Amino acid sequence: MPKKSFEQYLIDHKLLSAEKIKQVLDECKRCGETLRERVVHQNLIPPHELINYYQYELNVPYVDLSKYVIDPKLLELLPKEFLRSHHIFPLAKNGEILKIVVEDPLDIMLIDEIKLKSGHRVDVAVAFGQEIVQALDRSFGSESSVQELINNTDMSQFSSGDEIEVSRLQSMAEEAPIVKLIDLLIMQALHDRASDIHIEPEESSLKVRFRIDGVLHENVDLPKHLQPAVISRTKIMSDMNIAEKRVPQDGRFKVFMEGGPVDVRVSTFPTIYGENIVMRLLQAQSILLSLEDVGLQKKLLERYKTLIEKPHGVILVTGPTGSGKTTTLYSVLNTLNSPEKNIITVEDPVEYRLPGIRQSQVNPKAGLTFAAGLRSILRQDPDIILVGEIRDFETMEIAIHAALTGHLVFSTLHTNDAPGSVTRMIDMGVQPYLIVSTVIGILAQRLVRTICPKCKEPYKIDPKTLKELSSSFKEKEITVYKGKGCDNCRHTGYKGRIGIFELMILSENIRQAIVNKASAQELMKIARTEGMQTLQEDGLEKVLAGVTTIEEVLRVTAEV
Repeated sequence: MPKKSFEQYLIDHKLLSAEKIKQVLDECKRCGETLRERVVHQNLIPPHELINYYQYELNVPYVDLSKYVIDPKLLELLPKEFLRSHHIFPLAKNGEILKIVVEDPLDIMLIDEIKLKSGHRVDVAVAFGQEIVQALDRSFGSESSVQELINNTDMSQFSSGDEIEVSRLQSMAEEAPIVKLIDLLIMQALHDRASDIHIEPEESSLKVRFRIDGVLHENVDLPKHLQPAVISRTKIMSDMNIAEKRVPQDGRFKVFMEGGPVDVRVSTFPTIYGENIVMRLLQAQSILLSLEDVGLQKKLLERYKTLIEKPHGVILVTGPTGSGKTTTLYSVLNTLNSPEKNIITVEDPVEYRLPGIRQSQVNPKAGLTFAAGLRSILRQDPDIILVGEIRDFETMEIAIHAALTGHLVFSTLHTNDAPGSVTRMIDMGVQPYLIVSTVIGILAQRLVRTICPKCKEPYKIDPKTLKELSSSFKEKEITVYKGKGCDNCRHTGYKGRIGIFELMILSENIRQAIVNKASAQELMKIARTEGMQTLQEDGLEKVLAGVTTIEEVLRVTAEV
């Protein structure tokens, strides 16, 4: 029930007098309209005042549909004619609850009809009628492909000139074909399980590539004259400055899919042919994995769980960009999260929201760096701290100080393997005695593509090939697996990714070697004699288990 009636709202906000409201109510009886419909149709109040009433008196949120990309499957839940005639837009589905956007959330009969036709419970939001019509217009064409849209639409209206006025850019970005084009690209990327969309200006075209399972695949080449409109549309969705083309910008927006919301993190970078855009698609369900799901096998998992349950110390996860370090650390925090622990993070950026964990994002312009954030975190009485990345000596020094004062600290470093992290820290200026006093374990990792289950087939492998990864295998043929290639995996033979790992726990022997300034190679030898598996050996176990291929393991560990 509303906090106050619409009539009272109009009077309290001095929008209409009581006499005028009585007059309009008499007209409503003759024409069959509600008071809300009548005052808007006759332009007696600005349309946004009605939206304000719904928001502040009914607690019904307003949704700007221009900033949302909608899953076409949601449009199948209700008849197209029903959606159009009643101005209804299905926004998202969470379990049995369907979130819908309507003009009038007080139309109880319509809400009941939506429940009946969809078979779902309904959560209501509000938008202007014209916005709902426009969203329906662009969404009902979303089953077509990007290439079909370009072939079947007159795109000649979009200029390719170098200097275009901001007002013209804004106008082009809001044209239905461009809005639909960007929506289609995002939907196709999500359907193909892409992690990133690359929009790359070339001399005579606008190239679009998707990163799927860590590998870039060409998608479509757009006409060059669409470049200003496509880039401007993406920047508007991400709340960027469309007039600024000379410096990099960052932004984000949200996409709603049936499986839940998807955060799209957008980055622009000026190149000689125009602004390059990368959109990273961050799906919450893909990050909230257990440690088993990320690829830690039983023996390694037991050792790592023992490590992360220590009361204090520094635990590092290492690897290049895109090797899954954030996913592993979030899985660790989920494992450790409990009402008895205060967990605080400082990240760049905060990729996913974790319930029950205090997360913060660095903001160098405002003075919030990793070092400054970590220094402040120590005054927040934390038990466990996550530092998104250690980039400099100052951050490393504060992390070590936090561990020395009884905190468990997790962070990442960009190194090729676990022993190499020690030499990296020494290069940053950390004294060896501080490393051995605080660092308790280092996990190095990579991501390998997994074999497509639909086209998986066995074959015999030459033992000499196996010896490239490990010398411990006997001279006999071994059966392994590969993907033949099918529609399910886009004919690559792979679908999905999993981690391969090496875990170096700092034993007394390793600590003594660090104090004696041993090289990374010497640390590796000691760790191997104490039972550490290398990245390649862990990958080989997954090859023999039929999870991935030997070529894939060699591809991601070639530099190790």
